[in-house]
Amino acid sequence: MLLTGALAMTACSGSGSGSEQAGDRTLVIDTSFDLKTADPGRMFETTGMFVGKSVYDTLLTFDGDDVTRPVPALATSFKLSDDGKVLTLKLRSGVKFSDGSPLTADDVVFSLTRVRDMKGTPSFLLDGVEVAKADASTITLTSKAPNPALPYILPNPVLGILNSKVAKEHGATADAKDKAERYLNSASAGSGPYTIESLNVSSQVVLRANPKYYGRKPAYDKVVIRNVAAATQKLNVQRGDSQVALNLSGDQVKAMPGNTQVTKAASANVIYLATSRNPSVSKTTSNPKFAEAVRKGVDYAGLLELAGAGSVQAPGLIPSQLVGALPPVQAATRDVAGAKAALAASGLDHPSVKLEYPSELTVNGLSFQPLAERIQANLKEVGITVDLAPAPISTAADNYRNGKEEMGLWYWGPDYPDPSDYLVFLPGKPVGLRVGWKAGADKELEAAGTKAATAIGEDARKQAYADMQTRLNASGPFVPLIQPSQNIVAAASVTGVKYHPVWTVDIADLGAK
Repeated sequence: MLLTGALAMTACSGSGSGSEQAGDRTLVIDTSFDLKTADPGRMFETTGMFVGKSVYDTLLTFDGDDVTRPVPALATSFKLSDDGKVLTLKLRSGVKFSDGSPLTADDVVFSLTRVRDMKGTPSFLLDGVEVAKADASTITLTSKAPNPALPYILPNPVLGILNSKVAKEHGATADAKDKAERYLNSASAGSGPYTIESLNVSSQVVLRANPKYYGRKPAYDKVVIRNVAAATQKLNVQRGDSQVALNLSGDQVKAMPGNTQVTKAASANVIYLATSRNPSVSKTTSNPKFAEAVRKGVDYAGLLELAGAGSVQAPGLIPSQLVGALPPVQAATRDVAGAKAALAASGLDHPSVKLEYPSELTVNGLSFQPLAERIQANLKEVGITVDLAPAPISTAADNYRNGKEEMGLWYWGPDYPDPSDYLVFLPGKPVGLRVGWKAGADKELEAAGTKAATAIGEDARKQAYADMQTRLNASGPFVPLIQPSQNIVAAASVTGVKYHPVWTVDIADLGAK
C-alpha cells in the first residue's frame, strides 16, 4: 500500500502517532499491514498476531523462538491425560487486567468459549473442545478424540484471555451475536504487556506499556506500528525514522548500513509444487511417475540461490521449526538421469503441462515468478515442457481450491505450530482433495497419518510424523521446495530481535541498549 508522505515520514519523535508523555522510550516498527481487527476472537492475520501477542496473555506460550515445546504463561502448569483427551491447566494467581481487576477462571472459560462459538476465523482451533472451570484455579479442556496438538494451539494470540466483565459490557457474547469487535478495536481488555492506545487497520497502531502487567516491564513505553511499503521501510530504518522493518526481501537487506542489524532466519512458510492426481484434470500429472520425475528434476540449490541467504530447502511439507520435521539429510537432491528414467517409466512422451501460480503474491519478499521460470528451465532438461500460467491471486486460488489446476506453485504457513496442521495434505483431506487425491489412494500413507494424529508424547509424535512425511515424499503429488528467509532489519540499539513462526516478533521481548 502506498502511504501519504506524512505517514511514511512519521519518526520516532511521535509526530502523528498518538499522545506523548515525558520520558517516553518509543519504538517504531514498519510493516506491511494485513490487519483486519484487534479482536482476538476474529483475527488470524500476521499483523494481528503480533499486536494480539502484545495485548493479550494466553494460557501457554513458547520460550523464545522454540515452538517444539509449549511452556506456561497464564497457566503455571499443564498436563495432558494419557489418552490425549483432557488437558488440565492450573492458573497463575495475582494476574490483573489493564484496568486493575483480577483475571479469573471465569474469564478464561468465557474467552475460549467465545472464540469457539462466535464462529470467527480462528474458531476451528477449538472445534470439539469443551472448556470448563474445575475450580477457581483449574481449567480443563476436553476433546472427543485424542488432541495432543492442543498445547501447541493454546499459545496462539487469538486465544488471548479477555476481561469478560468489560467485554460483555461492550457487547461480547459467546455466540455469533457478539458485537464487541468495535470496542476491542479501540481499547484493550487484556492483561498483556501493552494496551491499545489507538488503532487504524489501514495505517497505524499505537501501543502503550501496561502498568498493571504481572511480568517483566517492557523496555519501550510506547510502540508505534506503521503500515509502510517495503521500499519505504528500508529508507526509514536506514535513516533512523523507524527502529524495525519486517518486510524486506533478500535483495533489499544487502549492504545495510552499520547502524542497523539484519536477522535472517528460515520462515515457517513452505513453498511447494502440487501435481493433480485427477485424470479428468490431467492424464499427465495423474501418473505417479510424473511427480517422481518432477521431484528428481528440480534444481533445489538453484531455487535457494533465488531465495537468498537465510532460506533453506524444505525436506518435507512440515517446516524445520516444528516437531516432526524431517532432517536436512532427507531433502531431495537433483538427479536428472533419475528424472528422465522416471519419465520414461511413466510412458509419457514429451509431456506438456501448465503451471499455475499467483502473479502478484510474494512470500517473505520472494516473488513466485522467478521460481516458476527456474522450475520451467529445470524440467525442460528432463523432457517436460512447462507452460507458465500466472494469474491474480483470486483466480489462481479459486482454481487451486476447486481442484482445476494441472500443476500449481503454492505455499503453506502453519495455522498453528504443530505437525497435525499438515494432515490436510493426505488423501481424502482438504488439500489432498484439491489435487484430486481421494481417500483410499494410498492406504499405507493414510494409516501413517492416523498413527501420527493419535500419537502421544513428543518422541512418539516426532517419529510418527517423520514416517508419514517420508511416505508422502515417496508417493505423493506434492514436491516440497524451500522455506524462504524471514528478514528483520532493526536499529543496532534494539536487542532481542528473533523471528517467531506464529507472531513474527514478540514486541515485549525487544530491548534497548
